[in-house]
Amino acid sequence: MAHHYPSLADVIATLNVEPVAEHRFVATQLNNPRHHIVGGHIAGQALMAASRTVPGRVPHSVHTYYVRAGDARHPVELHVEAIRDGGTLSTRQVTARQDGEILLETLASFTAPVDAPDYQQTLPEVPSPETLPSMQQQLAGYADEFDGHWVQPRPFDLRYIDAPPRAAVDLPEPPERTRLWWKPAGPVDGDAVLASCLLTYLTGTTMVEAALVMRRATPISTFNALIDHALWFQRPVDLSDWVLSDQVSPSGVGGRGLATATMYNRAGQLVCTATQELYFGRS
Repeated sequence: MAHHYPSLADVIATLNVEPVAEHRFVATQLNNPRHHIVGGHIAGQALMAASRTVPGRVPHSVHTYYVRAGDARHPVELHVEAIRDGGTLSTRQVTARQDGEILLETLASFTAPVDAPDYQQTLPEVPSPETLPSMQQQLAGYADEFDGHWVQPRPFDLRYIDAPPRAAVDLPEPPERTRLWWKPAGPVDGDAVLASCLLTYLTGTTMVEAALVMRRATPISTFNALIDHALWFQRPVDLSDWVLSDQVSPSGVGGRGLATATMYNRAGQLVCTATQELYFGRS
């Protein structure tokens, strides 16, 4: 049976966690055939919960450790602790629980506006998204596999510069990078916090591909689970336009794979840097 991806509207609706008491929220999950809570999704929910307790400031970094798996058929409780509020920076800790057991721990840091000099590494030279086929077009040759899994609609439009995992399996050598342009598959309001939560969700689902490609594997052929996940938000991202994600897996050791992503907007500005470590096992 094919796994159907959630719609963009469902992702956004569930990222907007429901307050139930001061610094306490309930997070509805997105169910799937395995009832697996998606790491990037619950991390985005934790970031949203933390953000709701820091009015007037935007997240500049978030670090999550995934402690145990949960059941996506049931909601998750999020408890936010105000660690510090300084003149410029605020820190929050978020603990996610289900049936009394901790699923994840998140630390998020928020900043007030600061006037200071900027610098960044430059945008790599890549084809523009308009010149690239959609992911569904790129994987059309595999449309008969797994009830059309590879060509299903997703909450984000993805246009790969390098071969995605299913196509990379059939190449003589795996590509060293998995670069792609992406944007939400529909309109998103300009809220900076929501954009950061959507970035968290996206990196939880695409960055693994850099490690899968190096293993000559796909998400279906190899079980994987997030161990930890960190993002730095350099500047607000405009999700009405394409974003480049330059993804690479520098190492795979002891059943773990490390993956990083560097993201740029169309103007060449660095908008996000993300890193995660994954555990690979047998499905």
